Amino acid sequence: MGGETMGTRWHVRLAAPANFDRTALLAIIDARLETILAQMSHWRANSVLGRFNRSPGGTWCALPADFARVYQAALDVAERSGGAFDPAIGELVNLWGFGPEPITSPPDETSLATARERGGIAHLAYDPDARRLRQPGGVSLDFSGIAKGYAVDALGAVLRQRGCHHALVEIGGELLGMGLRPDGDPWWVDLETPAAGIAPLRIALHQLGVGTSGDYVRGRHTIDPRTGQPVMHALAVSVIHRSAMMADAWATALTVETPASMQELAVKENLLVRAILRNHAGFSEWISPGLANLLVDPEAGKALEA
Repeated sequence: MGGETMGTRWHVRLAAPANFDRTALLAIIDARLETILAQMSHWRANSVLGRFNRSPGGTWCALPADFARVYQAALDVAERSGGAFDPAIGELVNLWGFGPEPITSPPDETSLATARERGGIAHLAYDPDARRLRQPGGVSLDFSGIAKGYAVDALGAVLRQRGCHHALVEIGGELLGMGLRPDGDPWWVDLETPAAGIAPLRIALHQLGVGTSGDYVRGRHTIDPRTGQPVMHALAVSVIHRSAMMADAWATALTVETPASMQELAVKENLLVRAILRNHAGFSEWISPGLANLLVDPEAGKALEA
């Protein structure tokens, strides 16, 4: 099953339960994705996110449940990553032409400095009990680094509610594996390996999600919130996590970090990471200790050394 969403495509492969109704499930999936887009799309001026971005300074905005979950997760990763992940850099994203409006030339340093000073999650006040967010004036949210992962998790929940407990869900490269394939195997996926000379890596997504961030498809579109500049060194960073949303967010955060800082943060958070990075010699691969402990040699059946 599949369709279009979020400027890309979604796909679901599933082991159909008894009395499976494909047409009904397609309609439910489309409606669920539309709900998420109506809240979080930065391409829609009338989305909840779009309306928040245009709200006058001092306005408290009520958040729907989906939006609040994503914001809370984004706030958590922003704090734990020391600002490498920040959902409140929409102005920087727009200046580089990755928003709804095209640009004719790169932004100048004055514009970037203004956007860095005005943006950032630290300017926002969040009331989790009342589920509301305060717009201080001029701060623009952008959930591009987390919303696809959340949508993957949301589709997983839809499938479980409809009795589909064995499925592989994918939206634009973010994936979630539930249950098993009909042949009893887990859902095997190959991590994206866009560099020659680096061995492919196949992962069993057994109740796991995976998110990948990089510049091999869309160009250098990941912005470092701290400098305002596109990230140059990360070709592909994949994170495996119980939650596709958290995998998506952490992949974005680690992509922003320098290689040394990325490794330190991944180890500190015990994240399962495979990164392909540029260096003076071409490309290098780094596998976090947490992931290395799970790897096996398909021929020898022995754990690979990190």
